[in-house]
Amino acid sequence: MISVFEVLGGLALFMFGVRMLSTGMEKLAGNRLQEWLDRLTNKPIKGAAFGAIATALIQSSSLLMVTMLGLINANLMTLEQAVGVMMGQEIGTTLTAQIVAFKIGDFCFLFIALGFVLIEFAPRRGWQEYGEIILGFGVLFLGMNLMSGALKILTEMPAVASWLMGMGQNPLAAVLASTILTAIIQSSSAMTGLVVAMGLSNAITLPCAIALILGANIGTCIDTQFIASLRLARSARRAAVAQTLLNVVGVLLFLPFLSPFADLVSRTSPDLARQIANAHTIFNVTVSVILFPFVRPIARAAEFLVPKKAEEEKKKLTAYIDERLYRLPPVALTEALKELIRIGEITAEMIERSRLALIREDMDAAQWVLEQESEFVDPVCTILENFVNTLMQSNLSVKQQQRCFQLRNLLTDIERVGDMTEDLAQAAQKKVVHRVIFSPQAIEEMDRLCQYTHHTYTCAVQALRNDDKLLARRTCRLEDEFDQLYLEARQGHIDRLDSGVCQPEADVIFIEALRNLERISDHADNLGISVMRN
Repeated sequence: MISVFEVLGGLALFMFGVRMLSTGMEKLAGNRLQEWLDRLTNKPIKGAAFGAIATALIQSSSLLMVTMLGLINANLMTLEQAVGVMMGQEIGTTLTAQIVAFKIGDFCFLFIALGFVLIEFAPRRGWQEYGEIILGFGVLFLGMNLMSGALKILTEMPAVASWLMGMGQNPLAAVLASTILTAIIQSSSAMTGLVVAMGLSNAITLPCAIALILGANIGTCIDTQFIASLRLARSARRAAVAQTLLNVVGVLLFLPFLSPFADLVSRTSPDLARQIANAHTIFNVTVSVILFPFVRPIARAAEFLVPKKAEEEKKKLTAYIDERLYRLPPVALTEALKELIRIGEITAEMIERSRLALIREDMDAAQWVLEQESEFVDPVCTILENFVNTLMQSNLSVKQQQRCFQLRNLLTDIERVGDMTEDLAQAAQKKVVHRVIFSPQAIEEMDRLCQYTHHTYTCAVQALRNDDKLLARRTCRLEDEFDQLYLEARQGHIDRLDSGVCQPEADVIFIEALRNLERISDHADNLGISVMRN
């Protein structure tokens, strides 16, 4: 019974080590992952190469899959591009088995000690990320040592030995058992590590090990990636189905030739653990090479299996953020900024439509502004705020936490601008309903200030989008100039009221409109200051 606990504990340590290793690599490369995906996946061969290298470096195929599903869900990546990356991703996952097949013995404790020292005492924060990677390696190998030692004792038990012998004689049963177990533990790397640990303790035959690895490839598709994708757009669900097709077809291609394949692999190394790792590598590389010419048919098959609905799906309010991105904070922050800028661009258009409503009495423009505020700006701001708040509860670096605070402050400013444009549109409606007449001078001044405010705010949003500090500084100068124009317009309005040029009924609408424009300009100034301080 103690041996069973040691196997479970070793497996838990192994999975924790892989996760820590992946987290450390994510912090080093995660903020560039999306940029690389955008650049390097326009052709299947480039996508496959990127998938292999990225997965090997990050040591997390699920991390890459999460990012891809988020991009597909936002229509920023095609299904064919994703299939190409998946093929490379399958190759990249084989590095884990090759690493754990090494017998490093007690050196794992050296890795653990060195990693701990870097995390706790490193003078520079960047070294802590390397500490996580080194510590992850140490914990991973410690888990392997525990598993292999306990498995050696377990396999001496008649019942376990009989079960393993049955699995070796019935490859289909081994594939099925491995598929179920991998789906339960939600990690093909953990299952592969367990099989390699059996090889280290000579507790398994090579044909049985290969069958278990084949099952792990299928089981990894039935984890949280696939289940969670059911909540996403159909394009993202198709990506999950495409990954399942790749792995199932690959297993079906190899299963009839299991014995000759095992004979071939046995010649690659005298060590059983290394043979298992080599079998894993050869299988994934061969399947990816065989299926590579069929990227488009696989994508089409996924589209056939997940067809479009007869009626149009309800339009998704957000374009970039997705709850799956919580597992990848750097990308989540990038997507949150994109969503924020999207809201900023809509509110900029709302300023212009409000001007048309006020100056030209365009009631269609006024209605558009009101609809955008209630049906887009308010709900998307709420969704984005909840997204950032939830993200802040995860394990973020200090810089990432600061970025979250900045996003929340920026969101407050942009949401307030939406409120101001709503007030302007409602003022325009009152002006028309109550037949309030502005004097030509008032119309000219209001038009000039509306255009000036729109220009200032647009500069602020552009500065935010491009991280342009020069444009941000210009935004702040424009806001200073607007303050003077605002005071002049207000005094001019008072003079016209005193001289009887403007109707008294126009006073409230004109002054409130000026105040709203001044507030919008203030919020644009806040955006500019935030960009300069970032």
